[in-house]
Amino acid sequence: MSLAANSSDPLLQPYRLKHLALRNRMMSTAHEPAYTEDGLPKNRYRLYHSEKAKGGIALTMIGGSSVIDLDSPQAFGNIQLHKDECVHWLSELADDVHSNGGTVMIQMTHMGSRGKWSTGEWLPLIAPSAIPEPVHRSFPKTMEDWDFKRVLNAYADAAEKVAAAGLDGIELECATHLVAQFLSPGTNTREDEYGGSMDNRLRFLREIIAAIRTRIGSEMILGVRMVCDEDWQHGIAPNDGVAMARALKADGTIDFMNVIRGRAATDEALSRLIPTMGMRSAPHLEFAGEIRTSAQLPTFHAARIQDVPTARFAIESGKLDMVSMTRAHIADPHIIRKISAGEEHRIRPCVGLGYCIDSIYGGQASCGHNAATGRESVLPHDIPKATEKKKVVIVGAGAGGLEAARVAAERGHQVFVFEAAAQAGGQILLAAGLQRRREILGIVDWRLAECERLGVEFRYNTWAEAADVEAEQPDCVVIATGGLPSLDLLQSGQHLATTSWDILSGTTKPARDVIMIDTAGSHAAMTLAEFLAERVESLEVVTPDRIFAPDIGATSFPSYFRALAKADAKLTPNLRIDRLEQEGNKIAAVFLDEYSGQERRKTADQVVLEYGTLPLDELYFELKEASTNRGEVDVAALLKSQPQTLKAQDGAFQLFRIGDAVAGRNIHAAILDAYRLMVTF
Repeated sequence: MSLAANSSDPLLQPYRLKHLALRNRMMSTAHEPAYTEDGLPKNRYRLYHSEKAKGGIALTMIGGSSVIDLDSPQAFGNIQLHKDECVHWLSELADDVHSNGGTVMIQMTHMGSRGKWSTGEWLPLIAPSAIPEPVHRSFPKTMEDWDFKRVLNAYADAAEKVAAAGLDGIELECATHLVAQFLSPGTNTREDEYGGSMDNRLRFLREIIAAIRTRIGSEMILGVRMVCDEDWQHGIAPNDGVAMARALKADGTIDFMNVIRGRAATDEALSRLIPTMGMRSAPHLEFAGEIRTSAQLPTFHAARIQDVPTARFAIESGKLDMVSMTRAHIADPHIIRKISAGEEHRIRPCVGLGYCIDSIYGGQASCGHNAATGRESVLPHDIPKATEKKKVVIVGAGAGGLEAARVAAERGHQVFVFEAAAQAGGQILLAAGLQRRREILGIVDWRLAECERLGVEFRYNTWAEAADVEAEQPDCVVIATGGLPSLDLLQSGQHLATTSWDILSGTTKPARDVIMIDTAGSHAAMTLAEFLAERVESLEVVTPDRIFAPDIGATSFPSYFRALAKADAKLTPNLRIDRLEQEGNKIAAVFLDEYSGQERRKTADQVVLEYGTLPLDELYFELKEASTNRGEVDVAALLKSQPQTLKAQDGAFQLFRIGDAVAGRNIHAAILDAYRLMVTF
């Protein structure tokens, strides 16, 4: 694959890091997708990273926080470098990345107090001082002399394994874990040679570097991902970060610096360290450039650099030597390949949804709108052509319907889409009703552009009926009609309720005094809450749960809570709505406190509900008897990415339904449904 090495594009220029020849200036920084098996980077992990190499990336950094010892337990599927078996799997991964023209390094760490003592081997956590990290709340043991010897040896052992596996380099995590806890005066209150002055706080890191160099020599690339400004009154200030970077440069023992600004010790701080939707693009890029100028070290950086023009500016302006679009590569691992082919406009955009990070903390990484990411063993990123051209009719142009249309058309089929509304987008248009979340429209816009390129035909403002579908004489029908708001949680008074759709669509204006009832705990609910907070005089959000937004991850929910705090909204947990009643010119919401068994009555001008959706599935059932498969899905074939061949009766077409037309879920579920079905049709 040619990557236009002679191009004048700054991103496509090669870069030499010590002896290592990097084919361009694009990288993916270390993050843990939680794809390990038994703490080892086996096939799924390998395929995820080798796909980026196929897509043209110069450097993929694996092992977001690969742990070096047993008292640094896994937090989210970390690679366990203390296991000897890791050498085999790391070697396979390195060979695969190298065979596709890329290079690969690994980040390793001891997580210190950032974890739970009650996981893994139930060993006490360690830290420079007995200060718990707020988000994890574990009180660590203050490290003593023999702890230092053990940890230094563990770092050296891990580095030796990495070298034996044939990786191209090592990055030490010095941003949020044990090393950073030593560097920061806010978490290091020691009074010995490891605390106090900057040189003392740097001592442990220098000893780690020395121990590693003793094992692997001076040639292998070794760098740091280091916090140079904690943005915290008790922590590392920018001038301290500059001084530490200069000190490490003077030591001559590291080969690059990957700059971090912020801290991860609280959820609110983490949301600024890893900026998400609605936040400023590349907020720390200027600072990273200042560190590069001051330290004169090869400099890497990642933080919401999600579009190619910003990445290009970072290199062209001399702020960075290697630029990372990490989350953007989760959305599209073929960014460089498309730039090189003159198809930059076809890059699937990262819209800042935060689903990748939220799903890592909840289980395993997924991109909100790329179903193939993390599923490379069964779902291809490059859609293969079908052997026979067929006609596919899709009803509904929300996220799932658009994905079904795109994939089917990419397969080479003739595709026709009915949409009841005047434009595509479905529920995504509702989410975009909140100005801060307008980026989410990129999910729709990219698919519409791809559908236009592929010749998909749309018919808007058409409420399709069975006769309309059958008149097209399709080979396959996909029902992607979504759902409608459910009011089933109310025992009575449904006519008094306003739904989230009423508000976000602009059909109904918010009243002055509003009670919002959230039983979903999701982005849909918090989008509504923030939208209301910006427009009403008085807002109370009530949930039956003991916490708010339980289905929203740590980097995403703080933005909602900042808006609610600014509006002085009242948050009331532990109340389950029973019914609504008219009370004069007010509406009374009657709740049940399940803990006391008592009813609670609250009144407002308007009561707005978010309870999810019920399937809009009438058309599906009308078409069911005319289909060959009666709508049945062969689940085993679906999960293996094999064609759907079930035939229950004679009929004119195969019939499937996807997304919320099956059951209320989320954007990723609808897109995954569509992709899995259409990629083999």
